[in-house]
Amino acid sequence: MISIIIPVYNGAKTLLDTIKSIEKQTFRDFEVIIVNDGSTDNTLAVFEKFSEKNKLENNYYFFNQKNRGAPAARNRGLKEAQGRFLFFCDDDAVLRSDALEKMMKFLQADNSIAYTYSSFYWGKKLFKLWPFDAERLKKMPYIHTMALIRKETFPVGGWDENIKKLQDWDLWLTMLENGHQGGFIDDPLFKIKPGGVISSWLPAFAYKAFPFLPVVKKYQRAVEIIKKKHNLI
Repeated sequence: MISIIIPVYNGAKTLLDTIKSIEKQTFRDFEVIIVNDGSTDNTLAVFEKFSEKNKLENNYYFFNQKNRGAPAARNRGLKEAQGRFLFFCDDDAVLRSDALEKMMKFLQADNSIAYTYSSFYWGKKLFKLWPFDAERLKKMPYIHTMALIRKETFPVGGWDENIKKLQDWDLWLTMLENGHQGGFIDDPLFKIKPGGVISSWLPAFAYKAFPFLPVVKKYQRAVEIIKKKHNLI
């Protein structure tokens, strides 16, 4: 079984599209764990109304906690997870109907890899990624949070709740240090809807052209924190 863990913060406008795409999955052996990270909108009410109306087939669990950030919300979901596989799904993502099925088949076909990841869309922009490369991973973040992971390979300490940005990069580097590598599916299996709270992105040229922007400075500080933690400086 796959445990789909969704951290939510003010996701009332995006969460239902995510759930609808999960409900359309061709792979059906999953549970969904939603962790509401102190939302100030009506996320809970929206989910309750939707679940009552649609009579969701699989097991859905909804937990509330004070706002502590996405890593803490993911860790809360991790504690509840019963599946042998983990899929941390953003609340502004829409999955292709065969996403879980393709990822599961990929993992089952290769026992040497701990997780599998794919290309994806950010709005209309295609992020066409690359096969797993440990040296490239040490230089840059390129694997999205939304990968299918064997639970037994997941770091014992969970997500580092002190890392506020580039949490996915930190996770994959930690797994690499633990001897675990990923496998790449050359197919865009999901789409991120711009404007959400969990995910963010700037075009590459912005980091060089506008180094004075607060968002760019914040990103560069995050890079330094990750590199220092993993002895990559």
